[in-house]
Amino acid sequence: MLAENIPNWRGTAIPYSLSYVPGPWMKSILVSKGASSVRNGYESITGQIDVEFLKPEDEQGATINLYGNSEGRMEANADANVHLTQRLNTEVLAHYERSFIDMDGNDDGFIDMPRVRQFNIHNRWDWLGYTYIFHGGLALLDEDRKSGQTQDAASSADRYEIGLKTHRYEGYMKHAFFLDREHGTNIALMASATLHQLDAHYGHKRYKTDERNLYAQLMFETTFTSKHTLSAGLSINHDDPDSEVTVTYGQLYGTGAHDQRETTPGIYAQYTFNSYDRWIVMAGIRADHSSLYGTFVTPRLHIKFAPSDKFSWRATIGKGYRTTQPLAQYNNLMASGRSIIIDELKQEAAWNMGTSCSLTLPVAGRLLKANLEYYYTHFDNQTVVDYDSRPWIIHITNLDGRSFSHTIQADVSYPILPGLELTAAYRINNVKTTLAGKLREKPLTNRYKGLITASYRTPLGIWQFDVTLQLNGGGRMPTPYYTGNDNHLSWPERFHAYEQLNAQVTRWFRHFSIYIGGENLTGKRQKNPIIRPDEPWSGLFNPTLVWGPVSGAMAYAGIRINLGRTL
Repeated sequence: MLAENIPNWRGTAIPYSLSYVPGPWMKSILVSKGASSVRNGYESITGQIDVEFLKPEDEQGATINLYGNSEGRMEANADANVHLTQRLNTEVLAHYERSFIDMDGNDDGFIDMPRVRQFNIHNRWDWLGYTYIFHGGLALLDEDRKSGQTQDAASSADRYEIGLKTHRYEGYMKHAFFLDREHGTNIALMASATLHQLDAHYGHKRYKTDERNLYAQLMFETTFTSKHTLSAGLSINHDDPDSEVTVTYGQLYGTGAHDQRETTPGIYAQYTFNSYDRWIVMAGIRADHSSLYGTFVTPRLHIKFAPSDKFSWRATIGKGYRTTQPLAQYNNLMASGRSIIIDELKQEAAWNMGTSCSLTLPVAGRLLKANLEYYYTHFDNQTVVDYDSRPWIIHITNLDGRSFSHTIQADVSYPILPGLELTAAYRINNVKTTLAGKLREKPLTNRYKGLITASYRTPLGIWQFDVTLQLNGGGRMPTPYYTGNDNHLSWPERFHAYEQLNAQVTRWFRHFSIYIGGENLTGKRQKNPIIRPDEPWSGLFNPTLVWGPVSGAMAYAGIRINLGRTL
């Protein structure tokens, strides 16, 4: 995951990365499917998400967003930017949220959703000159997540509690020097530094880490002619996780039970051919040297063919690598009563290839847009979380056999009436990996997903209605285990398909808007998301096999206030 082309939210931050980015702060989300550009690093295997924040140079003013829902969560967001001079701008993004209610809709004695208190603030600056551009900023996040048994389920001495206290500090800067604007020749330097501190406890298990990351990239780009562009650069990434684990029940052991420091310098080059009328070809290669795994090479190729503005075809192929920090990325598994074995893990490596086409057709005087895509991923090596081999153990190990995924998706959108647009999408997933010596469907993975949305805005633009129906296919559960006595683990071998309905109504005024809506209006939820909730201190207890929503229908309302900006 990237933040404006800078790798971010690594290691310990991965499980909650998107929750660290409040929705009102986002200007856009850019999704690249398959292997992305080598400029963005070697880690993209199945795709990358790049978050674009609101910009200091955007229209001057401020926005306030207040939100509350029926589950006791309150949220306040604010953003404001000031144009100090013609070239110098600054912006402040602020977020606060808090949950006040312990929800236990299925009466299993455990809170359905964690109580969260989060404070998050960014300060961003930019200088927009003719030959020099600067972007930079600082960020601070403080979060406290609490979950576990309710007060009525057990006494304070015997209560099973989960708590995660997070402090995160970030700083970044970007410098761009234009040497020749006519040919787009420029040199750019990007750098970031992050300190992510987590103090977590799961019952009597404690995980504490101070994770540091440093990243820098020096880039050069030039256009030889209108059709030929060259990009080249150097990069370095340094991960330094300093973790401590205390286990007073259950077990955590293995040669890979501690995350390791890694420094990875790299070099890349990328050539782009753009005929402007039909073809775009982008070929890139990079070489990196990991202090843990040695030297590896990442080739990638992207092709686009667009013979007209109504049809385009894309194809991509490339390799990706990723280093797994098992405790950082899977620390939630310590909530399980199972023992955890972590092997000495290899670097993940996989090939990804795919193709897609887009078509725009005039139908009844309006444009119908359709897309069809297919992607295939083949893992040479993969970090596998094995629930299947042994019933009392979670085994984090290297792939021993085959692992792959096939993904097919089709989507179509059409404005059936002025202001009313319908969108439908359907994706089929075939994800398999070798577990317990057998090639099996990956557990807790939906076999398919579907989406139907309708959005209508009135002619004067003062009312907007949005409805979304999401279809989630069933999938395989980890292998149940029967012992024939009272100490047994049993659950259905597969989880069933379910649907979710979301809706929202927005009323726009000159300087503010109000909205009300609901999520999961069908009330679908996983009835028993926790295995043996009555025995939280035993090896049978497991709250990690969640495949669907754990709370029912939820209503919300909010207001957006715009100060000094036009709607």
